[in-house]
Amino acid sequence: MTEAPISLNPAKPPRMSKSGRDSKKYIQVAPGKHIQASVSVRKLEKRIVRLTAQAITDYNMIEDGDKVLVAMSGGKDSYVLLDALQRLQGRAPIRFELIAVHVAQGIPGEPTHVLEDYLKSIGVPYHIEYQDTHSIIEKLIPSGKNVCSLCARLRRGILYRVARELGCTKIALGHQMDDVVSTLLLNMFYGGRIKGMPPVLRSDDKQNIVIRPMVYVREYEIAKWARIREFSLAPKNLCGARENQKRKEIKELIAQWDRQYDSRIYNLFMSTTRVAASQLSDKTLFDFTRFERVGPGAVDTDCDE
Repeated sequence: MTEAPISLNPAKPPRMSKSGRDSKKYIQVAPGKHIQASVSVRKLEKRIVRLTAQAITDYNMIEDGDKVLVAMSGGKDSYVLLDALQRLQGRAPIRFELIAVHVAQGIPGEPTHVLEDYLKSIGVPYHIEYQDTHSIIEKLIPSGKNVCSLCARLRRGILYRVARELGCTKIALGHQMDDVVSTLLLNMFYGGRIKGMPPVLRSDDKQNIVIRPMVYVREYEIAKWARIREFSLAPKNLCGARENQKRKEIKELIAQWDRQYDSRIYNLFMSTTRVAASQLSDKTLFDFTRFERVGPGAVDTDCDE
């Protein structure tokens, strides 16, 4: 059976049932609740939804009948991701389910109730998974050391398990274009390899598929939309861990480039989609003896003949 992809031009939402009012002057902020919005705000809303739909279509992230687990950390990216997917769910020519999942990690002061109240208010199915990973991390990582890597691995493992238990076919994460570029630069600068974040990833055990529907959206656009929507975001320093200094350095570098250049981050992201294997040095990708790409049917259009 061939599934229909999500349309790049989602159908317009139905007009509001408000006598004498033009629905184009309003945006929906919750089921049945609309607020008046400026032209720039409406354009931002449409842009985020359009770019999310574009990424889903380009990489066939969501298919008819999928049940998508939306990982909700409580940060701006996860809120905006769920918001965009909900809007697409009502407009797409295919049917798919959403279930928001939050992993409560036992961090003192963790505002799980705030996120749960929001999920209830928008009527989306949700699941709170209580797992005290905070205590595990405290035992394994010395005080003052960065814990983000271990924390992320533990949380990802929990999401994989919960996805199987809930019968989910996809796991949607809120990574955006800046995350992809940051990871690419970190791996190049400190790991000596070209590696980023793929839009679609199959887990090592082949049991889960991770999707990143917002890879075409910039972080500043997400932050602006989160402020407009007044999402109740979890504090960044909730766990007390310091930000990874290398990642902080990359963020500062990206901010500097944004001030000086219009499209550098976009071009860096696009470089991950247009790889010329013959112009690199990886012998697992290109046979420099036979001058051809490695693998059946492989073609390298930039190969110098």
